[in-house]
Amino acid sequence: MATKKTRYDEDFKKSLVSLYNNGKTQTSLCQEYGISATALGKWIKQYSTVETEDGEVLTAKQIKEMQKRMAQLEEENLILKKAIAIFTPHSQND
Repeated sequence: MATKKTRYDEDFKKSLVSLYNNGKTQTSLCQEYGISATALGKWIKQYSTVETEDGEVLTAKQIKEMQKRMAQLEEENLILKKAIAIFTPHSQND
């Protein structure tokens, strides 16, 4: 027997994450709203926010994107450093 997948809209997901962040347990939310613990855990990771020192609020998704971009920039920086070492002429006193 095939199970029917229920799709939840973003507002619903965010409201459950908000309830979780305000003290409700995952178990009680799952029982009350009839959702799986796996789905709720995924939503909590996805929609939980972090506030930076300057007051900016970031989601886990935004942080992950920033980490990916930072790794890319670090790699580019390393490549440029190696290129400078190759193409910079060295004096005989070095």
